Amino acid sequence: MRKLRLVYALFAILSALYSIAVYMVGSGTFSFIIWVFAAIFWGFLYLMDKKKLWPKVPKAIRLVFRIIVATGIGIFIICQGCILTQFFSKGENGADYIIVLGAQMKDWGPSVVYKARLDSAVDYLNSNPDTKVIVTGGQGVNESISEGEGGKIYLIEQGISEDRIIVESESRDTNQNISNAMNLVEVSADMKIGIVTNNFHVFRGVMIAKRYTDADVTGIAAFTEYQYLPNNMVRETFGILKDIF
Repeated sequence: MRKLRLVYALFAILSALYSIAVYMVGSGTFSFIIWVFAAIFWGFLYLMDKKKLWPKVPKAIRLVFRIIVATGIGIFIICQGCILTQFFSKGENGADYIIVLGAQMKDWGPSVVYKARLDSAVDYLNSNPDTKVIVTGGQGVNESISEGEGGKIYLIEQGISEDRIIVESESRDTNQNISNAMNLVEVSADMKIGIVTNNFHVFRGVMIAKRYTDADVTGIAAFTEYQYLPNNMVRETFGILKDIF
């Protein structure tokens, strides 16, 4: 039991430290709170075990607690498995359009996350000269330009011709990124559409896109820096559940 307490303590400390790291780099709006709650959860388990309080808890409550935790872990594992099915997706050549899902624009240009998406789009567009790109995203309160316009500027700087770029600049989330982009072009069932986003986000992006079109939709996964992956993978679980329910 002492070894188990050490595991609880270790997870509590790591979650607390990671919450600080996420907060400092601003990786996802308020997503550091997830890790604060994780630290509290592991700390709770540590104290319950150390103080030997579990035997004092009624059996029915203990059973409900275990069922809730087991269900949560099961759902989390399933969602992570779904994410991994598209984690390394490279899409298909010859897409009619690729849609770059928006992410934060900084004063100096695209954020690390957005730049990775745009760089993947550049690689695809250079390999598929007939493909057009839709860059998406509105302007947040902490952004000096819309994500769609900022994405266009970056693509032009990378040598992509302006006549291949379509801008969507009103959307506020992934669902709107895709639905608004689909409304800007005439999409038919025999078309190919590529969804460009970070590897952890591809599964959800493709899932949403298939709700709006019968076209052949595939994902194009962009790189994510490893230190951001734990936060984004956990946060994406909540995104998948929100979109399903």
